[in-house]
Amino acid sequence: MLVFAVIIPVFAYANAGLALSDEMPSGMLSYGLGLGLLAGVGHLVVRKFAPYADPLLLPIATLLNGLGLVLIWRLDQSRRLADRAEAVDQVFSPSAPNQLIYSALGVALFVGVLILLKDHRLLQRYTYISMVAALILLILPVFFPARFGARIWITIGGFSIQPGEFAKIIIAVFFSGYLMVKRDALALASRRFMGLYLPRGRDLGPILVVWGMSILILVFETDLGTSLLFFGLFVVMLYVATERTSWIVFGLLMSAVGAVGVASFEPHVQQRVDAWLDPFAAFKTGGSDQIAQALMAFGSGGVFGTGLGQGNSDLIGFAANSDFILATVGEELGLAGTMGVLLLYGLIVERGVRTALAARDPFGKLLAIGLSAAFAIQVFVVAGGVMGLIPLTGMTMPFIASGGSSVIANWALVAILIKVSDTARRPAPAPAPTTDAEMTQVVRP
Repeated sequence: MLVFAVIIPVFAYANAGLALSDEMPSGMLSYGLGLGLLAGVGHLVVRKFAPYADPLLLPIATLLNGLGLVLIWRLDQSRRLADRAEAVDQVFSPSAPNQLIYSALGVALFVGVLILLKDHRLLQRYTYISMVAALILLILPVFFPARFGARIWITIGGFSIQPGEFAKIIIAVFFSGYLMVKRDALALASRRFMGLYLPRGRDLGPILVVWGMSILILVFETDLGTSLLFFGLFVVMLYVATERTSWIVFGLLMSAVGAVGVASFEPHVQQRVDAWLDPFAAFKTGGSDQIAQALMAFGSGGVFGTGLGQGNSDLIGFAANSDFILATVGEELGLAGTMGVLLLYGLIVERGVRTALAARDPFGKLLAIGLSAAFAIQVFVVAGGVMGLIPLTGMTMPFIASGGSSVIANWALVAILIKVSDTARRPAPAPAPTTDAEMTQVVRP
């Protein structure tokens, strides 16, 4: 599976190069060797330190990362050719080489997690420390300048990091440890109304606190994506821990109330809601036409797409390398390619849920379902925003989009899932053999 996960992006790289310049890309050999080396190192470490782990997680992550590198390189070539045609004097800065470096760092972190994390249950010791760390990561961007209307980056010199990508993993660790201890109290219901179990007043405290924190993130950082991910993750894990449908209903109602309330006075959020309601109004008002360009890219792709390197999704602008890179998939690979990419994401989530079902300890069950839910929510809010189903959030598409924080954090997420699955799938130790003396004691009356 890893061999196919490397060969498919290499063929895609060759296809894009032939479509753009009628010749094979000059860096195809080095790209194939680099991706193969990263996959091989990851495979050897998994065989050594997690031999019973789920065999699908590493190949799927490798395939998505490889396809992402190809798509980013393809968009880089369009920008380079456009700058040359327009005689632009600015220095062209490609994103693909940086993304390859970030991918290598992500695999290095993947290897480090597998080697250093002997047992995922060790993370339970740091339940409350992880919550403090997550809060620090979420609060820090407030003290740095906003970029593209949101405060989600920490920028120091020419280096920037998006701490929310790492906070989602740490928050999942906290929720797993907290809900494992408090799930019985949260599962209690004082009364039943219209088929729903209504929680007691004092049990609403945790969800109210998390709801308030997500609203504060939305207000001070104008980051709709992180607030949805943060609150949605808690609600999903709360439902899994307590099996109470009422938590899902309350969570949806509270998230809707908070989003509507913030959108009524926060201009940046209001602009994204207006663009979602009428994406083509930008051509009249002169605003951002990114969503409209993305919808036209999906429409022009049809069922099988225009072919790699033969689309015009680069008209979306700089955002084509981030969350809008899914529009490139929709235009150049068509509906079939888009469904294939979403299926790969769905397989990662499915294997994570299966790992949660197979886990023998409650902390491992909650941790696996939490990481899978965080991954699924991020894919949903990005894909939904690009396709016009929900307002745009500004998050990055895992593994495919350009961004160092995202690819590094998601490789760490996959490593933890592999570690949990290794423990869950490991055969139980055989019982100790019974001696003749013990058998005599058992038989003797």
